[in-house]
Amino acid sequence: MKELIQPAAAAPAALVQNQHEAVRALFDRYVMPTYARFDLVLAHGAGSEVWDVNGRRYLDLGGGIAVCALGHAHPEVAETLARQARRLLHVSNLYYHEPQGRLAQEIIRNLGVAGKVFFANSGAESNEGMFKLARMFGHAHPGADGPRHEVITTINSFHGRTLGGIAATGQDKIKAGFGPMPDGFRCDVPFNDLPAMEAAVGPRTAAILIEGIQGEGGITPAGVEYLLGLRRLCDERNLLLMIDAVQCGHFRSGCFQSYQRVLGDALGAAAAAGFSPDAVSMAKSLGGGFPIGAFWARQPFADLLGPGSHGTTYGGTPLGCAVALKIFEIIERDGLAAQARETGAWLHGQIDTLAAEFPGVVRGARGLGLMLGIELAPAAEIRSLAARASERPASLQVVDRLHEAGVLTIPSGTQIVRLLPALNLARARAEEGVDLIRRVVRSLA
Repeated sequence: MKELIQPAAAAPAALVQNQHEAVRALFDRYVMPTYARFDLVLAHGAGSEVWDVNGRRYLDLGGGIAVCALGHAHPEVAETLARQARRLLHVSNLYYHEPQGRLAQEIIRNLGVAGKVFFANSGAESNEGMFKLARMFGHAHPGADGPRHEVITTINSFHGRTLGGIAATGQDKIKAGFGPMPDGFRCDVPFNDLPAMEAAVGPRTAAILIEGIQGEGGITPAGVEYLLGLRRLCDERNLLLMIDAVQCGHFRSGCFQSYQRVLGDALGAAAAAGFSPDAVSMAKSLGGGFPIGAFWARQPFADLLGPGSHGTTYGGTPLGCAVALKIFEIIERDGLAAQARETGAWLHGQIDTLAAEFPGVVRGARGLGLMLGIELAPAAEIRSLAARASERPASLQVVDRLHEAGVLTIPSGTQIVRLLPALNLARARAEEGVDLIRRVVRSLA
């Protein structure tokens, strides 16, 4: 089922007077202030639309930061949740159940390479599993000085908010206040720079970890020669090549994994199928809004983590796996990978058109499929923003302006506004989004 276009409708009447302020007061009093939240209180959604508690409608082009693969309140997903909840919500991983085995099979079918899957609850947990896989690999394949344990990542990478995740992340602002960092990570290597990565590999290195498309770092895809070169390097130096696909995976690029899209576009599908990393982490769109994560490891590394070496209470529950299987089913049935490519290419072209019309505001488009970035001009060149004399980055100020216009987007760094909409985003909704973005850009020019 593709996205249903529904007429705009007001939200149900507020349960309390001034519900917006009442909800904010609850957060101020009871919720830790770990997010600088936008001043929106959302109540419900349908497809690519959401409504706040005052009944105002927004077009959602942020998708819960690449999570809502099928938009909001998808009827088949809701029915799958209800049906599975009536059968079996949760069992311990001490037992077998069919949905987990079937979901692992589906992931491996789409990767096209033999291996095995571990299920977690989030992207950060999935990456933690890969860190442990790298450590186990380094013990099984020691260097001259003993077990290897170092994982090399890249500048501007993002790998989660656990201590291991922030240690692996190549952004100093993420680490602030949490030192000393856990040992075993080097994250000062430029992205898409193969010679720099070759120079960084040392006797303690066990693995290289990259994102197929850097998300928090500015919507930057890995290059063809970079991916192929990393594979050669890891084969030559006996290293694991690991890919964090938490944000860029699950068909967001127009293929199951973004490296498949990058290589397929350049080399053809057959050549791309011959490439494989050694491990891939995933989450976000995997559950379409239901929290589930996973990481896959190819043979012969899939059995490195044996009984007692890793575990989870909630990972791979019958409920989570049933929902993820339904997401796979709908994406394949409705041809949403192709739709992501087509709609993404159209949006990319529209953003480039905006850049040609308003070069003082927009520099151009970045990304693949429905993982796109609008690159902004430096804030000093955007007169309306400069007039505010705000210390906030240009990306946040533009996102605020887009909220005022009725569209949700996601900031990335200081100069990028991300578009991460549902994979089934209808063309009419995409056109509406471009029109709203154009109005805001024109107002800033």
